[in-house]
Order: sequence, then structure tokens, then C-alpha cells
Amino acid sequence: MIIRTMDTTWILCLLVLCNTFCIGAFSPLLPEIGRTQGLADWQLGVLAGSFSLARMIADVPSGALAGRYLARTLIASPIILLAGVLLLSTAAAFPVLVLGRILTGLGHTLSMVGGLTAILRDDHGPSASVRLNFFEFAGMLGVLGGLAWVGLLPAGWSWPVSLLAASTPVLVPLALTLVLRRRFPVEADHVDSASAANADASARTAPIVWWMFGIGALMALAWASVSQFLVPLRGAREFGLDRGGVSMLLATSYLVDLAVLLPVGWLADRVGRLLVLGALTVCVGLAVWGAGLGALPLFIMGCVLLGVGMAGWMLPLGILREHTPLRMLAWRTGLYRVGLDAAAFLGPLICGVLGESHTTVFIALLGAAALALGGRVLWRVLA
Repeated sequence: MIIRTMDTTWILCLLVLCNTFCIGAFSPLLPEIGRTQGLADWQLGVLAGSFSLARMIADVPSGALAGRYLARTLIASPIILLAGVLLLSTAAAFPVLVLGRILTGLGHTLSMVGGLTAILRDDHGPSASVRLNFFEFAGMLGVLGGLAWVGLLPAGWSWPVSLLAASTPVLVPLALTLVLRRRFPVEADHVDSASAANADASARTAPIVWWMFGIGALMALAWASVSQFLVPLRGAREFGLDRGGVSMLLATSYLVDLAVLLPVGWLADRVGRLLVLGALTVCVGLAVWGAGLGALPLFIMGCVLLGVGMAGWMLPLGILREHTPLRMLAWRTGLYRVGLDAAAFLGPLICGVLGESHTTVFIALLGAAALALGGRVLWRVLA
């Protein structure tokens, strides 16, 4: 009886909370992985970005799978995540590390696309944005937990042991199998299929949908470039931060994100998602400039502003829901995630390929694009 009366949102929040510990634990370990494995910058970029590449490839199939077999999608996610972490912890050759990172990306995709599909199916009323942000809150709390755990572990522990220790919460969702099967039984009606979505996608796609795709991708590009490459490597090389210092700096972004995430959802439900989204996109642009181009005080301020801007991570998806028929929801959710994950893959990869000498040009252009797009959204709402 207790299981039947549990709110779906809280079950999904617990799932994503436990699944994201291993994601938060990875970034502070990146400089150490590079040193001990003898990896070049471009290899570090590939290793960091392969997580998002896997998500990009798996997004649309995950959307189709979640539309048909939601429980199976959610149950498979921690199993695949655990397999990826175990592969990474072998500290084997570069291709094996990349494969492990790809598996963690696939597992995370299943939990995110499946969880978002479950929430968006019932995303209506005055608390729509808050429910989405609760889901994001749980994910950020898991990432922050992974960051904090790695920072508190003994400095003498090797990076594979630290990664395994910080990733143990992924075992918790394995015990949720029965709960997920009861809450999300197999559906006979497969209205979310890709073929049904493709049949009338062109007639149903409003211009605002493409705007949201663009803003979501830009946010992902900024987040991945800053958190997965610039902060760990720039913090260690330019500012002399150790593993704990990098963890604390990254944790600052996530703490700020957690602090403003639910108020942002509440505000968006009352003054409008577009208005709040435009302001937060401007914050992302300023964050990119500060973290990528500034001295230490601006570097820290960039991390703070990144946390503020990332509080709007779910707002484009909520606006998409307003313009998406229910039958196309899982398909379009997966398609939207393709843009995000493609951008998140390209961010650290571009930074790694360009190297320290040319990354500043890319960061300057990225910050300018975020400021321009955020300003355009604000102009549309306020004009």
C-alpha cells in the first residue's frame, strides 16, 4: 500500500540522485587521470566528452524506449552505470577508459530521458516548473555529493579507488526494481513511437520549439566547457589548486544551483518561463567569460554565476512541453536531449583540441552568444 501511494516524482528523484554521484566524482579526478595515465589534452577532452557523446547517440532511442517500456528503461540505467564505473576503475588503456565513460553516459541517458518523460506526461498546473526543478535538484544534489565525497577521501587513495568509493550510491536504485515495475507498468498503447512523431512533426513544430532547442544546447555547451574542462584544468595549472580545491570550486557552482533551483521554478510558474530563462541565459554568458578569461576572483565569480544560470536548465524543456502533443512527448524529449548532449560532448572536446593557447577565443565567442541569445529572449518578452 505504501508503494502504491508513493508520489512518482519522489521515486524518480531518488533514482537520479543516486545515479549522479559517479558523474560528480569524475571531474575532480580528471587532472590525476591525465597524469597517471599519461594522457594528452586532446585525450582528456575525448575522455571527458565521450560521456556526452554516448548520451547524444542514445537520446532518441532512449526516448522511443521510454515511450514504450518506461519501467525497463529506468531499471536498466543503474545497471549500465555500474558497468561503466567498473570499467573506468580498471585504469586500463585509453580505449577502455573511453568505453567505461560511454557506458556511464548511456546509463545516465536512460534515467534522465525516462525520468523526464514520466514527469512531463503529467506536467500541468501551477507547479509544473517546480516538479521539473525538483528532478533537476535531485540530480544536482547527487553530483554535489560525488564532488564532496571525492574531496573528503584520503589524498593518498588512487583515482580508481576514489571513483569506486564515491560511486557506491548507484547500488541503491537496484533495490527499486519492484517499485518501478509497479509504478510504470508496460503500456499497451505505443503512441510515443518515433514513426508517429515523424508523421506530423513538421506541422506541429512551433518556432519557439527551435528557440528552446538552441538555448538548451548553448547552456549545455557552456556547462560542459566550464565544469568538465576549464575549471579542473585551469584551476590546477594556473591557480595551483589540488584535487580538494578543484572539488570545492566545482561544488560552489552546484551549491549555488541547488540554492536557487526551486525558487527559480516557483518564479517561472508565476512570472513566465521565458522571462526567467532569458535572464538566466545572460548569467550563463557572464559565467563563461569569468571562468574562462578572468583572474582568480573573476574565475570564482564565474563558477557562482554558472550555478545561477544552470538553475534554468529545465525551463526550455518545460516550454517545449507547452507546445508538444502528448503522443510526441517521449520522442521530442529524446530529440531535445540530442542537442544538449551533442553540445556537452563538443565543449570539452573543442577546448582540448584547441589547447590553452586558443581556448580563450572559443570561450569569448561562447559567452557572447549566450549574452546575445538571452538578450533576444528578454527583448521578446518585455517589448
